[in-house]
Amino acid sequence: MPTNRESFLDVGFDVLALDALVSRVASVSADSKYQYLVTPNVDHMVRLHKQGEQIPELAEAYRDADLCVCDSKVLARLAKWRNLELPVIPGSDLVELMFQGVIARGDRLAVIGGDDSLLRGLQARYPHVEFVQHCPPMGLMRNPAARREAANFIANSKARFAFICVGSPQQELIAAEAAKIDGARGLALCIGAALEFLTGDQKRAPVLARRLGLEWAHRLLTNPRRLWKRYLVDGPAIFVLAYRWRRSAV
Repeated sequence: MPTNRESFLDVGFDVLALDALVSRVASVSADSKYQYLVTPNVDHMVRLHKQGEQIPELAEAYRDADLCVCDSKVLARLAKWRNLELPVIPGSDLVELMFQGVIARGDRLAVIGGDDSLLRGLQARYPHVEFVQHCPPMGLMRNPAARREAANFIANSKARFAFICVGSPQQELIAAEAAKIDGARGLALCIGAALEFLTGDQKRAPVLARRLGLEWAHRLLTNPRRLWKRYLVDGPAIFVLAYRWRRSAV
């Protein structure tokens, strides 16, 4: 089902309300032709523009995605500066809604990434669902064979939904790789830490912080050693990218 897309920073975003997206996702069965969803945020967009020439398949992964929704209020505000209205649909919100009202008893779900603790937490919380898991090795960006193995696992899993939670850009590359495999079915979602929020392995920002677009600040404060460079050094480049893109589009 085609959707209305708007181009921002050279990425085509689907302009869909949350309920329309959930309806679209709910229409997918385990026998549906393979599709995949990406949820770009500021970090993803900065990386894409920084590494796009060195990793051309990364730009292709975003371009060829069946669904691409904005996962950042900062991106949406910058797009509005260009008179583009991008609905903000965080991947974590979408996944939570899927478990609340889309995923049915007996569905098979594939999980790419995480660990044994994550799988046990999911099985305990959703005992009516069948989970299968593949845990790729570290260093996926430098290991195309491991990415292919993960893509093959998705294609062979017979899962209705595959949740790829190995971080960006590895997850987008795996999702796109699976699209090239004959017989792949279902919907793959590139969703980062969304499953860990469901099990409680990670804590999401308070609702007020999310509404104000400050979820990134909460994550930075709770894990500064790992995230300081992403949010304080790399992230601000998005304002330069948006300014240059706006000037080139005039």
